[in-house]
Amino acid sequence: MAGTLRALILTHGAGSNAESPLLVAVEGALTRPDLRVLRFTLPFRQMRPHGPPFAGDAARDRAGLKQAIQEMRSGVPGTVLLGGHSYGGRQATILAAEEPGLVDGLFLLSYPLHPPRRAAELRTAHFPNLRTPALFVHGTRDPFGSIEEMRQALALIPARAELAEIGSAGHDLKTKGATPAIVEAFERFFSV
Repeated sequence: MAGTLRALILTHGAGSNAESPLLVAVEGALTRPDLRVLRFTLPFRQMRPHGPPFAGDAARDRAGLKQAIQEMRSGVPGTVLLGGHSYGGRQATILAAEEPGLVDGLFLLSYPLHPPRRAAELRTAHFPNLRTPALFVHGTRDPFGSIEEMRQALALIPARAELAEIGSAGHDLKTKGATPAIVEAFERFFSV
């Protein structure tokens, strides 16, 4: 499928929007003729410019992602990938678990495995139903889950799942050399 146009829909975390510096940097680094990247602002953020999502926002946010996927599929002949940072990535995994085959792959930046300092509150109940190949990019200093906790969680996923570590990075993945490492992991995982 070399040369076939592919798409990546990329969304943000709970405290941000599609203008997040991380999403802008990743989009810029992934720009190429055969890959269309859409930075998507989730419905909760479209309704409220500030503050975290409410519990009732999650289903609406997944519906918004699904609509963006359907629109992208109508104009892109190749694979459609879905990704997101933190909350956005969590909603992407839940949507993919609910609707296998909706997207061809998942690109997850700083998956929020559990709230900081509350390791028993794992957000993995849907992982055994995840049949979509998934790349998890995670900082070695992320308080939402250690690298070892992430490895254990990924073992629950029956699809191909890989963990790319970003040394010395926290949840925002802001550290020197992070963007090139993220892009390298993306290209390696999704070229298979």
